[in-house]
Amino acid sequence: MVDIPTRQIRALYNDKTIRVYQAYSHAIANAAIAHGTFVSPPFKMERMTWIKPSFLWMMYRSGWGQKDSGQNRILAIDITREGFEWALTHSLLSDQAKEFTDKNEWLKLKGVTPVRIQWDPERDLHLQPQAYRAIQIGLTKEAVQLYVNEWIQSITDVTELATEIHQLISMNQLTKAKHKLPEERSYPISEALKQHLLVD
Repeated sequence: MVDIPTRQIRALYNDKTIRVYQAYSHAIANAAIAHGTFVSPPFKMERMTWIKPSFLWMMYRSGWGQKDSGQNRILAIDITREGFEWALTHSLLSDQAKEFTDKNEWLKLKGVTPVRIQWDPERDLHLQPQAYRAIQIGLTKEAVQLYVNEWIQSITDVTELATEIHQLISMNQLTKAKHKLPEERSYPISEALKQHLLVD
């Protein structure tokens, strides 16, 4: 088995787009699919919105789309690679807060940085935490505007896929379940971004 670096961006992508996942209510999902992007209302542009390239981490967060009524539709959103990399470039790592002795200084920096990054333990088919991590990207302010109005290229409802994989796992058909997972591979970023994101 190939060792996976502790911090590495893994995603389904091609030369133009990268896929991220979000889970929403029926109202938000239906409007987004109908319009090809998120529509406000019901989507709230003023709130932070988290995008996740990891399918299994999205399953963990949403309980396979069964956690609550606000997360029962799983959406796969293909965004431009340029947009994705803009988000990474204009980001702040959430765990950098501990580096600041002056709380006001941290809040000031946080206030002018539109993207938040968290590295959380990746999940396996049983949604158990792994030794390596998955990136979560929180968009605020102009980042949300860019995401909704410029970056999104297509939105696909993958709720049925999530349900199918979950059912296979519950029947202990793990090989079949694994074969249905999106193919997520290491996403290439510049050396400057690697240093910025503390990527291995």
